[in-house]
Amino acid sequence: MYARKYSVKFGFLLAAGFGIAALSGCTPGPAYVRPSVTVPAHYKEDMSKKSTPPQGWVAAQPGDAADRGEWWKVFGDATLDELEARVDVGNQNIQKSLADLKQAQAMIGVARSSYFPQVTAGAGANINHTSKDVLGHSLAGRTVQDYSMGVTASWEPDLFDRIGHAVDAANARAQASDADLASMRLSMHAELALDYVDLRQIDVEASLLKQLVDNYVQAKNLVQTQFDGGIASESELEQAETQLQVAKAQLIDLGEARAQREHAIAVLMGVPPADFSLPPVDKTLPLPTIPVGLPSTLLQRRPDIAAAERRVAAANADVGEATSAFFPDLMLSATGGLEASHFAQLAMLPSRFWAIGPALIGTLFDGGRRHAQLSAAEAKRDAAAADYRQAVLSAFQQVEDNLASLHVLANEAVAHQRAVDASSKAADLAMVRYQDGATDYLEVVTTQSVNLAQTRAQVELSRRRFAADVGLIKALGGTW
Repeated sequence: MYARKYSVKFGFLLAAGFGIAALSGCTPGPAYVRPSVTVPAHYKEDMSKKSTPPQGWVAAQPGDAADRGEWWKVFGDATLDELEARVDVGNQNIQKSLADLKQAQAMIGVARSSYFPQVTAGAGANINHTSKDVLGHSLAGRTVQDYSMGVTASWEPDLFDRIGHAVDAANARAQASDADLASMRLSMHAELALDYVDLRQIDVEASLLKQLVDNYVQAKNLVQTQFDGGIASESELEQAETQLQVAKAQLIDLGEARAQREHAIAVLMGVPPADFSLPPVDKTLPLPTIPVGLPSTLLQRRPDIAAAERRVAAANADVGEATSAFFPDLMLSATGGLEASHFAQLAMLPSRFWAIGPALIGTLFDGGRRHAQLSAAEAKRDAAAADYRQAVLSAFQQVEDNLASLHVLANEAVAHQRAVDASSKAADLAMVRYQDGATDYLEVVTTQSVNLAQTRAQVELSRRRFAADVGLIKALGGTW
């Protein structure tokens, strides 16, 4: 009779719970829709204008799982390839992002565990003495021993998808962490490429200055000879000496910048600077041509955009979880075990006990807490959507900035080369005029100083073009 009574009660509560779930559609909360963004048909600063949308093209979807590619190989430098290969293994920023990803993936398991019953077991031995001065107590003044062992199981069916929303949020955050890892890898590889390009440009500039120092030594020897012969003045000799020492000082000064680049490369690979060095190489790297593709594909290639979009999905799932709080929870629990006042009787059949009972629990009044939590979750989702749109806009800006830099710097390089050629010719002519006695050494110093400044500026311009190339590759997501 009692079993039937409890069975009817349990069946009623379970039927009521499932009835409410059916009426609510079982999944309260908004369905996720990716935030809309405005995508141009082509890049404004793409001078080639070859990237026209093909017929039937569709808006891109974030694809953070895409391989970033060994994009640094476009520079054709074996040393750079070797250094880049060590970044993924030794870089500590990447290792931290990898640990963050593992933590986010573990949280998926934490969220999914709520789908399953929780079972606990325990055993206890207590001795309790009751006061004699307690009136109406059957155990007054007595010492009672209590030995027990038992198992408790509880389970909350996910009637209104509260756990499902939590799992969806954990999944989305793990995907965002995966994209963060790809973004960190892209950033570290790009930073090493920039430092390496800077270092090689310093080597090129150092080689240039060494050649100029040799030329200035020859020029000074010429002036010294003419001074000894009474042709050149002491002032001209001092001008030649000054020019030579200034060039030597500039050559020495490059050592600081080169050391800093070398140290930065070591740290990016996770190596102490004291254990790493790169010998100087007078080699000019080729400038690659980077196909930019369609703006729509940028959403597929940028891992930071994918991460921002996944965080919107996670925030939307949080809204669903906050919505689920407005519906009741069904709790199923069961307890069973053994309990006796004497340890010898603990294993006997009369010592057994058990309890089972469902409970349908709902909040009737909470002072507006759930409404406030829902509003906060919705605001957090809106903020994540704004972050996503801003990430897209920033990505477009970065591509446009680097495209503009490459276009402007390419035109500037043509004009600058003419300036270098002209200043070099002027310096040669001034030296010939000086040797013929047609001018003083001041003209030689002036023209050679102009030539040196123009040549060094040309090397700096080359460095800026390489930096813009690396910046464009990074802005495009590291692959094409």
